[in-house]
Amino acid sequence: MLTFFENIIGILSEHGLAFLKASWMTIAITAISLIFATVIGLIFAAFKISSSKLLNGIADIYISIIRGTPLIVQIMFLYYGIANIVMLDSFTAGALALGIHTGAYIAEIFRGSVQSIDRGQMEAARSLGMSSSLAMRRIIFPQAFKRSIPPLANQFIIGLKDSSLVAYISVTDLYNTALSVQGENYMPFETYFVVGIYYLIIVLIFTWITSRIEKKFDVSKPKEVKIQ
Repeated sequence: MLTFFENIIGILSEHGLAFLKASWMTIAITAISLIFATVIGLIFAAFKISSSKLLNGIADIYISIIRGTPLIVQIMFLYYGIANIVMLDSFTAGALALGIHTGAYIAEIFRGSVQSIDRGQMEAARSLGMSSSLAMRRIIFPQAFKRSIPPLANQFIIGLKDSSLVAYISVTDLYNTALSVQGENYMPFETYFVVGIYYLIIVLIFTWITSRIEKKFDVSKPKEVKIQ
C-alpha cells in the first residue's frame, strides 16, 4: 500500500502539470461540444413537436441513428469522413462529433419537458390572441426549460465523461495524457487512478455549479404560469 501511494505521488510530481493542462483541454472541448449540442437539441426538439410530418421524420432519423450507434464509431466516422472533404484539426472534429452525439439526447430532454406542460396553457394563450410561436416563447418554453435543468445537468456530466473518447483521434485530453504517461512509467493502475481523481474533481465542481443553478430556478417546485 505504501508503494502505491509513493507511485501516486511520483506520478503527480512528474506529470501533474501535464494532467492540469489536459484538464483544461477536457473542459474546453466539453464546453464547446455542449454549447453546440444545446443548439442542435433545441432545433430537433422543435422538429419533434412540430406539426410537420417531414420535420418529425428528419428528427426521428437523426435521433435513431445517433442513439443506435456507439459514440466512438460516430467520432471515427465523422473525423475521417470530414477529412475527405475539409481538413479539420482533431479538437474541432472531436467537439463537433461530441456535439452531434449529445444533441440527440438533449433534443429528447427538451421535447419531453415541453410536452410535460399542461396543454391548457397553450389553449389559454391562443384564446387571448397569442400566436403559437409567441405562446411557446413566453409561456411554454420558460417552464419547460426550468423542468429540463436536472436532466440536462445529468446529460452534461455524461458528455464530460464521454469526451475521453476523443483521445483516440489524438486530442490531448486527460485520457490521452494518461495513455502517454502509463506508456512511459508502466504503471497503468496508478496512472488511471490519478486521472480518475482529476475527472472526479471536475465532475464534482460541475455538479456543485448545476445544483446552485437548480436552487436558483427552484426546479424542485415547478410552478405553472397563470394567464389572466
